Formats: sequence, C-alpha cells, structure tokens
Amino acid sequence: MTDFPEIRTGIGTDVHAFTAPDSGRPMWLACLEWPGEVGLEGHSDADVAAHACCDALLAAAGLGDLGTHFGTSRPEWTGASGEALLKETLRLISEGGWRVLSVSVQVLGNRPRIGARRQEAQDRLSEVIGAPVNLGASTTDHLGFAGRGEGVMGIASALIAR
Repeated sequence: MTDFPEIRTGIGTDVHAFTAPDSGRPMWLACLEWPGEVGLEGHSDADVAAHACCDALLAAAGLGDLGTHFGTSRPEWTGASGEALLKETLRLISEGGWRVLSVSVQVLGNRPRIGARRQEAQDRLSEVIGAPVNLGASTTDHLGFAGRGEGVMGIASALIAR
C-alpha cells in the first residue's frame, strides 16, 4: 500500500459590526485597506476575510480557533493586522508539520463591494498564505445583519496536508 499524505479540512468564521461612520477607523478586508469605507469594530483590525482564513486553518490542524490564540484576553494582539494573525497561524500549523494546499473564503455583506478588487484581494491573501486562495462575496439579498448593513461576515474553508 502506498503512503498517502494526511489531509484535513477546516471551516472558520468571523463577524464584525461596522463602527460609527465618523469613527475614522479604516476598513481592512483580505489584508487590503479599503479607502472610503467605514471600518469594523474589533480587538484587532477586524479583517473578517483574513480572520476566517485563520480560523479555518487552525481548525484543520486541530489547534482550536481564533479566540484561543488571538482573543481579547491576549492584549499583545490588540490592533494586530489580519496579515500578522495569518503569519502567526501559519507558524503554528507548520510547527505541527502542516502545509496549506488551498483556502476559500466568502465575504457576506453589502459593502465593501468586492468585485473591482477581487483579484487583488485573492492575490494578496495567496501571497500571505503561500497557497491559492479563492475569494467570493454575497450581499445576502438584504437578509440578516449583513443584509441590513450592520456588519460583515467571513466564512472560510481550508485544505492542509502533512
């Protein structure tokens, strides 16, 4: 019998509410700043796409979740970028001998409008993660908190191997 690599999948989510329009907090999504957009509330930069990717990667490796490693009880992560969280997540999973094969992330919300920057966002996430990343988006047809414009959600799946 041939030895096959161990392969695992994980699913991750992240949700953040919009700040007040006059808060001055920048919008970060998929490791990119989105000028002119209202930012999201959060302990770190509130990048729901990057955070959902972290959550999925940690789940796949059996290492808990985003809150376990970067939660509000961890002041050293206050204001941290999604890129910094991804890099630390990659360090953690690589310690276990895992490598990322691919990630897919879906952003749910009315804004920012992803279409014009989708390729740039995919390229940036792929560069940080070191594997192909697909980015999709949905407005949810005005249903739920995201559809009412209260916040944004990210849902990701990750495929890893060792």
